[in-house]
Amino acid sequence: MAATKQVLTPAHTPKALGPYSVAVLAGDFLFASGQLGIDPESSKLVSGGIEAETRQVLTNVKNTLAGAGLDLSNVVKTTVFLRDMADFAQMNGIYAEFFTSEFPARSTVQVAALPLGAALEIEVIALANQA
Repeated sequence: MAATKQVLTPAHTPKALGPYSVAVLAGDFLFASGQLGIDPESSKLVSGGIEAETRQVLTNVKNTLAGAGLDLSNVVKTTVFLRDMADFAQMNGIYAEFFTSEFPARSTVQVAALPLGAALEIEVIALANQA
């Protein structure tokens, strides 16, 4: 049986900043593009530093998942891109408010720069079919 691919444009998530999809459902997995701390209403980066951005990023991730009928418990892998690894503890504290048990696998890397001067970006892979 051939796997299916469906491009998703979930409500209450920021629009893509370029030629990519916010999320793609492929077979049993949802691949979500990296989310920035953009407020979907204003299309601007939230103010308040790493904690405010992390909270908005993970809210955007939740809304992306909800658009496919999923939630954070479906996430199997996250990748966190930080502009400054010195922000790790603050990001991790907010991250732990969203992921509270059966934690997904995670990689965290420091990058030279992110779109819009963001402090972080998080992408996720989620299991869409937990049979």
